[in-house]
Parts: sequence; structure tokens; C-alpha cells
Amino acid sequence: MIDESIFKAYDIRGLYPDTLDEDVAKDIGRAFVTHLGLSGTRVIVARDMRLSGEALERAFIEGVTEAGADVLDLGLVSTDALYFAVGHLEESGGAMITASHNPKQYNGFKLCRENAIALSGEHGIGQIRDLISSGKLPAPAEHPGSVEQSDIAGDYAKHCLGFIDTDGLRRLKIVVDAGNGMAGKMLPPIFEELPFEVVPMYFEPDGSFPNHPPNPIEPENMRELQERVVAEGADFGVAFDGDADRCFVVDEKGVTISGDLLATLVAKGVLEKEPGATILYSAVCSKALPELVEREGGKAIRTKAGHSIIKPQMRSNNAAFGGEHSGHFYFRDNYFADSGIIAMLTVAELVARQDGPVSALLEPIDPYVRSGEINSEVEDQQAKLREVEEHYTRTGDPEVDYLDGLTVDFGDWWFNLRPSNTEPLLRLNVEASDAETLQSRRDELLELIRG
Repeated sequence: MIDESIFKAYDIRGLYPDTLDEDVAKDIGRAFVTHLGLSGTRVIVARDMRLSGEALERAFIEGVTEAGADVLDLGLVSTDALYFAVGHLEESGGAMITASHNPKQYNGFKLCRENAIALSGEHGIGQIRDLISSGKLPAPAEHPGSVEQSDIAGDYAKHCLGFIDTDGLRRLKIVVDAGNGMAGKMLPPIFEELPFEVVPMYFEPDGSFPNHPPNPIEPENMRELQERVVAEGADFGVAFDGDADRCFVVDEKGVTISGDLLATLVAKGVLEKEPGATILYSAVCSKALPELVEREGGKAIRTKAGHSIIKPQMRSNNAAFGGEHSGHFYFRDNYFADSGIIAMLTVAELVARQDGPVSALLEPIDPYVRSGEINSEVEDQQAKLREVEEHYTRTGDPEVDYLDGLTVDFGDWWFNLRPSNTEPLLRLNVEASDAETLQSRRDELLELIRG
């Protein structure tokens, strides 16, 4: 019996080999081809550096070919390179064996169809789960598929560099923490074409993660990079997660720039190249982002978080860029897929075209202070959301919406409170015009949430 808990809202992910082993991987390959009707077509498959990756990739490919589809095996690449390959080569689907930022004992699958359209829980992943658990996978195809190896790194480097103008950039010193993940393989061909001095940290792909977990959203995993940026006198630093589809930037003072402010910088870079462009942003992002977009003549559209929501909305609005506070950055010209590498290059170009540091770029576009995301364990999430809403609508007349959890906006300060999809947690984000208001409102909210 398969453990159905491995089938998540955006990917497949489990503990190796407890809930996800080679037999399960083979069945996922068979079900992937069956559900999407890919027999007789070609599927692109790749993996990151996780220790179980090679075995799971081999088993998945066995399932795919057994179901009658050919495979183009890219080997070790980043997730965004897999998405690029599916779109660029006009193939019918792709699979990346990765558990992204999770600890080393995890592995999983990110799956997409043609044009790098990602599968999600409601659209593809749930159906693959049901096919496997029902025992109704069809018999092996009469003619099994073939397997061919290919190297996409050079083509992907050219693709990423196409998002910036490389002429006339001043020399920068950038500290890069690859976290022993795939950025260590994908970045060198890109930096070879740029006038930047790179100080590499942990570029050797190693799925045992000997230095720190590949999760830059956790502050403790950023400390060494912060210290190194200051010690080196670097212009900025950047950290990637394990499969290199997300990045976080540290300014010249060693301060980590939040994901939504990094998205604001990227939006600025996009709008300089495409005036009037449409930009999507998740509901938890700072007001600084839509305010910048409107000032620069673009169109800002607020949306619920999650790639399965943002990507279709980007397609329907022909949006040039979409950003989330979690460090996911989506680009129309990258087949609407996310890429930490393209986001980093966009920011590097902005910095390299001005005399001042990163903090000088941020200062005029960010008049706010914010709490960052604060998690509270709450048994009855919906009851607590109602209680919080009633409290604040009883004491004032704020704007209230439910686009993504509960957002209450008083003008000079606002908050978003939303439940976790996977844990009994409520996630709080507060933003205000000054530090005193932020502190008092944050503490007041936490007392109410945890009381």
C-alpha cells in the first residue's frame, strides 16, 4: 500500500526509503505517463544532488519507459533548468526528482506537462495518487520507450543571460552560498560571461548537506553568508535552496532582504525593460511592491500564493513577472516558471548600473517596517480567524478581504493571518508605517491569537 500523504498540494514528497522508495517512484512514472496520455511522446527527467536521487530517478525512468514514453535524461540540474528544457525543447512533460529545501532524508517529484505547466494536487498529482492506490495502472506498453542523455547547462546559461543586458555593467563582488545544492553546478557557466567577482560558498553538490540545510528562508542558515558578505566587503550576497529555484539576497551590510522586497526589486528591473508590464504578487507581500509597480507605470495584480494559482493567472494576464514573499519569482519569458537564478541576475544588473549599494536601491521604495512571518500553533484555525476578524472590525472600520486567509487593512498598518495547509498553524504577517505601531500591533495580535 502506498502512503498517500506523500502527495502534496504542489509536489510529491516523502522520507526515503520509508514512504518513498524505488517501487513507489516506478509507479509514479507509470501513472504520470498514463494520466497525461504521454505514451509515444518524450518526457524530460532530471534530479538534484540528493543521495537517493540517482536510484529514484532510475526507477522513475523505468516506469516512464515501461508505460511507452521516451526519456531525455538531463542528469544533475536545477529545477528551473528542467522547466526551461521542457518549454524550450517543446516536449510533452517533465519530472524533477527533488525535495527542494527539505532535510537530506527527504526526496520527491516536481511534475509538469507541456510548456512547463506544473501539476498540482487538484490538477494531476491527485489523479496520479488515485491511479496508483486503486491498483488500476495499465499493463506495460507493447513497445517500451527509449532513454537518451543530454546536457542542458550551456543552453540554460544563455537563456538566463538573455534576461539582462550584459554590456556596461560595473564590476561587482558577490558572495554566493549554493548550500551544496544545484546552484553550484548551474551558476559557473553564467558567471563566466559577467564582469563579477564571485566568492563561492559550498558550490560542491552534496546531498548530505555537510554545512547547513538547503533552506535559506530559515535565518540560522543565512548567518554565515551574512558574516561573509561583511568580511569580504562584497556588494551583496545570495543564497539558494537545494534545487536552486529560490533565492534570498543579503545586502552589503549583511542584512537579509525579505522575499517580497526582493520581488519588488525584480519588478523594478522588469519594468525598466518592459514599461507598462503586468506584475502579479501574493497577498502577503509588502505594499511597497504594488506601490512601486503603479509608480513605474505598470499594472499590479494581487493574488493568492502558490504556483498552481499564480502561473495560470500570469498566463491569462500575460504578466511579465510574479513574486511571492516565500522567494519564488516567476517570469513569463521563462515559460511562466520560477527561477532564483534569473531573479538574482535581475538584481545584479540593477546594482551594477548604479553607483550605490543594494540598500540605496531599497531605501526609496520601502517606507515600511514589517514583522516577518510569525507562526502560532492553533487547534481550531477557523474559529481563531473569526475571533480575530470580529475583534478588529468591532474596534474600527478597516478594509477586510479573504483572498488568502484574513487580511485586515487600517491604512497605516495592516496584517494577514492565514492557516498552514499542512500543520495546525496560523501564519501572521504585520506591516506598518513605523516601528512603534508595528511592535504594539504585532504584540496585540499575538496575544489574541495565542490567548
